[in-house]
Amino acid sequence: MGDKIKYWRKRCFTACVIGCVLLCTAQHTAAQDYKYEVGAEAGISSYWGDANQASVIYRPGFTGGFLFRYVINYRWAIRANLSAAMLSGNSGDLSNVFPGGETYRFNTTLFDAGCRAEFNFFNYGMGKSYLNTSRISPYLTAGIAFCCGFPEGNNFFAVNIPFGVGIKYKLAERWNIGLEFAMHKVLSDRVDMKQLDDPYLIPSSLVKNTDWFSTLVFTISYDFGFKSLPCNGCPNPKKKK
Repeated sequence: MGDKIKYWRKRCFTACVIGCVLLCTAQHTAAQDYKYEVGAEAGISSYWGDANQASVIYRPGFTGGFLFRYVINYRWAIRANLSAAMLSGNSGDLSNVFPGGETYRFNTTLFDAGCRAEFNFFNYGMGKSYLNTSRISPYLTAGIAFCCGFPEGNNFFAVNIPFGVGIKYKLAERWNIGLEFAMHKVLSDRVDMKQLDDPYLIPSSLVKNTDWFSTLVFTISYDFGFKSLPCNGCPNPKKKK
């Protein structure tokens, strides 16, 4: 009888140890947060300026690029972008007429690199019900970027201010998808061709010009880089005694 009691006691102890290990592992996995995201974006881009003053989605072209996010917390993130956008315009589509009755058309590829802040309306994440995390969240974004292009006879480099809205969804623990619309205010009047720098003979400035471009993109990203989590019951090495 004593041997049987020892046997079952040993079995129960082993089962408890295995159960505790599995439970701790599951809790650690569910609680894991990541510091970074890397991904890609693709969609449509459109020019808005002297050769288009009617629609922010005019003569859509292709845009694509790469993104990197630094996740500060569930609400805030910093995002870096590197992208290219195809833009085109035709003043013949306008109802108004330029001085002299001239019409102009252009096609160009604009290259853009910038940094933005993102604010999530909900605590974006998963597996943290006690923190009210949500796998889906709308967000606002704004920042600063630098762009360059090579339209006919009008190569340029300029600052632009991107701002927009989007929605993101966490497909799995490490995978995210999203949809975003952004307007880019270019602090230059040289996105289009040289003849459209000042078609009405009214000089532009940093605060008064007519060149913008918009983007509507689908994004996909992958999380990596665990955030360091405090161990329950362990002393905090940063806390001085």
